[in-house]
Amino acid sequence: MGTKLSVGLEQRFNPDVSPRTDRPPTFDPLAGFPEGRKERKMVATWEEMDQWNLNIGQRDYCAHYLIDHLRCQKENAPFAGYKCEEARHHWNTCHYEDSLLRIKEFERERRLLKRKQRKEEAAKIAATQ
Repeated sequence: MGTKLSVGLEQRFNPDVSPRTDRPPTFDPLAGFPEGRKERKMVATWEEMDQWNLNIGQRDYCAHYLIDHLRCQKENAPFAGYKCEEARHHWNTCHYEDSLLRIKEFERERRLLKRKQRKEEAAKIAATQ
């Protein structure tokens, strides 16, 4: 909760070091990872998501867990509340991990932008001396 305010204020007063969330990252995603990074892949296909009538907000990396949860609810219709707890737990856990990953990516981008700004300022100071 506290970071939301500080990020919002930083974006307003210092937009040079605030990452744009509506655009792809400006830095190489593999920079700083000598062994590379694990590539995220969609498990659910577009056909499956269409079949289960998932809306745009539900078509993410956790869609396959949501499909499993919906399938469980359909199979256990009147008793789905307690019989599908495990499927719902997997879906919620996936969303939590996805949000943590997005927060980490935002913070990484912000720190790299600050680093770039510090280097540019140091280069200006060195050029004037």
